[in-house]
Amino acid sequence: MTKVLKIRDLTLRDGQQSSFATRMTQAQVERCLPYYKDAHFFAMEVWGGAVPDSVMRYLNENPWHRLESIKKAVGDVSKLTALSRGRNLFGYAPYTDEIIEGFCRNSIESGLGIMRIFDCLNEVDNVKSTIKYVKKYGGIADCAVCYTVDPKYPKLSLWDKIKGKKNPAPVFTDDYFVGKAKELAALGADMITIKDMSGLIPPQRVSALVKKLKAAVNIPIDFHTHCTPGYGLASVYAAIAAGVDVVDTNCWWFGGGTGAPALELVYLFCQKLGIDLGVDMEAVAKINQTLKDIRTELNVSVFGADKPAPKPFNPLTDAVPAEVEAQLNRAVKAAQSEDFATLLEAAQAIEAYFGFPAPNKLVQEAEIPGGMYSNMVAQLQALKAEDILPRSMELIPTVRLSAGLPPLVTPTSQIVGAQAVNCALDEKAGRAMYTTKNNQFVNLVKGEYGKTPVPIDPEFRLKICGVREETAYDISKYQQQPNPELPEAGGVKLAENEKEVLLLELFPLVAKPYLTNLKKKAYEAKAAAEAPKAEVTEAKTEVKQKITGKTIIAPLPGKVIDIKVKVGDTVTAGQEVVLLEAMKMENSITSDCTGVVKQILVSVGDNVATDAVIIEIGDSAPAAAPKAPKAAVAGNKIVAPLPGRVISLKVKEGDSVAVGQEVAVLEAMKMENSITSDYAGTVQQIAVAEGENIATDAVIMIIG
Repeated sequence: MTKVLKIRDLTLRDGQQSSFATRMTQAQVERCLPYYKDAHFFAMEVWGGAVPDSVMRYLNENPWHRLESIKKAVGDVSKLTALSRGRNLFGYAPYTDEIIEGFCRNSIESGLGIMRIFDCLNEVDNVKSTIKYVKKYGGIADCAVCYTVDPKYPKLSLWDKIKGKKNPAPVFTDDYFVGKAKELAALGADMITIKDMSGLIPPQRVSALVKKLKAAVNIPIDFHTHCTPGYGLASVYAAIAAGVDVVDTNCWWFGGGTGAPALELVYLFCQKLGIDLGVDMEAVAKINQTLKDIRTELNVSVFGADKPAPKPFNPLTDAVPAEVEAQLNRAVKAAQSEDFATLLEAAQAIEAYFGFPAPNKLVQEAEIPGGMYSNMVAQLQALKAEDILPRSMELIPTVRLSAGLPPLVTPTSQIVGAQAVNCALDEKAGRAMYTTKNNQFVNLVKGEYGKTPVPIDPEFRLKICGVREETAYDISKYQQQPNPELPEAGGVKLAENEKEVLLLELFPLVAKPYLTNLKKKAYEAKAAAEAPKAEVTEAKTEVKQKITGKTIIAPLPGKVIDIKVKVGDTVTAGQEVVLLEAMKMENSITSDCTGVVKQILVSVGDNVATDAVIIEIGDSAPAAAPKAPKAAVAGNKIVAPLPGRVISLKVKEGDSVAVGQEVAVLEAMKMENSITSDYAGTVQQIAVAEGENIATDAVIMIIG
């Protein structure tokens, strides 16, 4: 009897997210769909993850329409899959059961078949509600166990060993992952996914884990990995040989590198083992013809240049090169005999022959997600503090262990990485570590994200949070997003139905401008259609003046989400004038010069290219009488530990403060950083204002 291996295609969600920043448009997706219907994949991951956010943020498209259009085209041939973070869905804070139920119900009604559910702490309690509601409305609950590894702790000195000091015992053992799978199966999971979000699992580990999971639970096991550190293809081969039920792959042009392995390389391997994938590879070839063109289009629109691509290959029409044939035979023999070193060597040689990206040795050695590393680099570049990157990397194991050893997956990877940077900055400035804390780290240590894999030291929790006891998030404090009427759109509500309300709740920053523009356009179109013919006049196009002054330009491509000035305003050098959303980060655009805003050449919601002119600055207006400077005040200064934007002042002049009391909140590195007082006394002077961007060591306030 022929063995069958099921394939979950990731191309339209994780594939494009990993390789092309989730920029496939609705039109590009629809070009592929007729062939997907013929391909007969077991499942297609098409939604969740960054898709709902990105299609609004960058493409001005409706996320619900994306899901519904794919369901209409593919029907019941393949089960459509989405990814969600359990109780957190797509955000940082836990949501109420009402919102979780509404999201699950609407997703399934719109065509979703499988919800892949994970939690950033592998905390089973955090996925209970989603499992319940997915099953209630007829969906399949695919519960993921996030694969992670124990930190590489520093080697102990001989003196430490003499004193009896030991590094912590391993936590993320096979028994740990099997235990989580059993708990999820007991809650009603219909399948279990080994979710290797960082591509860190080597072939020998996944082989053992698949066998143990198959013995422990009587439901299908899926394997999901990435190729960044170089293990991906070999580990998929090892999982197949170990009896895994489903593997996740991408079509050729979106395979390898930061994404999952290419389906075609899995197909070649399985052919030699007599394993049927149940996939029509002729239809896949047609998908690939379309994706090749789309890849070129995305290279231009997303990167502005060609991203290296693999050699073209169609396993149905192209002869397998002799070199590849030999390596495939080695891989099959090695997988069957569990010679994992040879298997890894052969798989990497196959990918190298076809020109897929080489293993990222830095990520492999650091054993952290590639996205976490690149995010830390970007943050330090913005802070002009690249010199502390090595120390920040060294501090990750310490920070992670202190915080209960959370798996490094979104959002805990970002939280731990940002706090490691804060600690390195504290050290550099001669301050004690954890003087600067981001609020998400505080919430993690406090217990608001759930139970961590290892208990947190109560004394450390007291130091970070001010309490010793673990404190869960109080769901009763959750407040829904405001849903105002829009005068500019005829007085309709910002969110007019349940699906739009869910978008507003789950993606408030992005959904608000998206829905506002959607309603305005609909209102204007209706008004134009209903206007008497005689009264219809040609719309006037605003003519921009010729630019003669100094200009403020976009340093990178993105979407304008806020304009902080208006024509006629006087701006000073260094003043924030525009917020630009790029790479899912808010980027503050500041003026390089002092003068008067002469022209604003963009609008909120516009997508702008690198070097696009945003604002023209003219000569300064006649100088007004200078404001009398505040008299110098003696006292102890509270200064900014890092550059950022003041988003909240917690005290006012004249207030009494205690040592350790929070006095301000500074937004930096996408995190809210709590600024506390090192002194007890009275606030004599506040030197900054809310919304102001300040530099490292800028005086925030003076305590007398």
